[in-house]
Amino acid sequence: METEARPSPSRSRALVLAPEAPYPLAGGGALRTASLLHYLARTHEVDLIVFRQPGDANPARALPAGLVRRVSVIDLAANRRGRAARAARNAARLLRRVPPLVDRFAGFAGAIEQALDGTRYEIGIIEHFWCAPYWEQVSPVCARTVLDLHNVESVLHQRCAAVEDRAAAFAHRVFGRAAMALEGIWLPRFSEVLAASEQDAQLVRAIAHGARVRVYPNALPAMPAPRPATEDVVVFSGNMEYHPNRTAVRFFRREVWPGLRERWPGLVWRLVGKNPAAVAEFTSGDPRIDVLGQVDDALAELARAKAAVVPILAGSGTRLKILEAWAARLAVVSTTLGAEGLPARDGENLLLADGGPAFTAAVSRLLACSSLRETLGTAGRLLLEKEFTWEAAWQKLDF
Repeated sequence: METEARPSPSRSRALVLAPEAPYPLAGGGALRTASLLHYLARTHEVDLIVFRQPGDANPARALPAGLVRRVSVIDLAANRRGRAARAARNAARLLRRVPPLVDRFAGFAGAIEQALDGTRYEIGIIEHFWCAPYWEQVSPVCARTVLDLHNVESVLHQRCAAVEDRAAAFAHRVFGRAAMALEGIWLPRFSEVLAASEQDAQLVRAIAHGARVRVYPNALPAMPAPRPATEDVVVFSGNMEYHPNRTAVRFFRREVWPGLRERWPGLVWRLVGKNPAAVAEFTSGDPRIDVLGQVDDALAELARAKAAVVPILAGSGTRLKILEAWAARLAVVSTTLGAEGLPARDGENLLLADGGPAFTAAVSRLLACSSLRETLGTAGRLLLEKEFTWEAAWQKLDF
């Protein structure tokens, strides 16, 4: 474990424990964690305990200067990422009835106690359900404890089960039940639980009776809209390794892309985001599918497209990919589930479509009408500026 400290004036202290690095700002998890770090840093000295995947750079080096007082880095063991290795891990999890990632981040109580070093904190925030059991180490040194739920994990697995084949559906049902049992145990112990939307908050209250839940929406730092450079492209963004994104790519490739490809001979489907190998079986072999992987400026890349597609069939929380498209002033076509938790209005700030034929028709409608694309993109950008910047989201908090 590495610890790096930076001097700061004496103020109340806050702790954040995160399973992934908040910087660079790539991905919904990093953005949400970073938003809370910046909120706390306005009034507190902040200490960060963060896990690091093997081979990754020191996350302390990427943090803005002065954001935190002390960074403690806990190194995870090497973890093979091939399909066979993943299958073996999930088979072992099924036998033990342990949800994915809960076991990945377990067993570090001693390292966390060492990082805490007896320091007292006004507030301690634990990011993600997977790290909730570290409440036992954090709560004795924090006057107030908060669990930030990026998703409702049990619901995520239940929804994945509904769209997968028999073997995968069975595994997700088992993991969903295991996650729900753990949610019932851990969530009520925290002083407060943050949920990404009112829909998620209601689900948490039903699962974990006695949990004190507040809505803290996903949001983006304020930034100017990028200059549009429209190409004949529809774009999908996200971490391709994330199961709901992988399912979305599969659905779009099989049920939407063939119709769009035939109707629009010059159209390219572009995928932007890390871990593109996770969807290679659905994207390879077609020269009009452009897989970019992770890029330095996601908004500028999105702004090159005519429309963003969000063919999400499973998931929880709210989709940062829609917020990023709105930030780029880009028209969006989403499934109803993909837009869940956002004030999305069909025909006003995006188009909603479920099923292959309806989704294909909605994308074609946008491709055929530049004025509709402009109207939806502008409305989305205005909504983002009003409700989904960090500063707007911070109005929901009081610590």
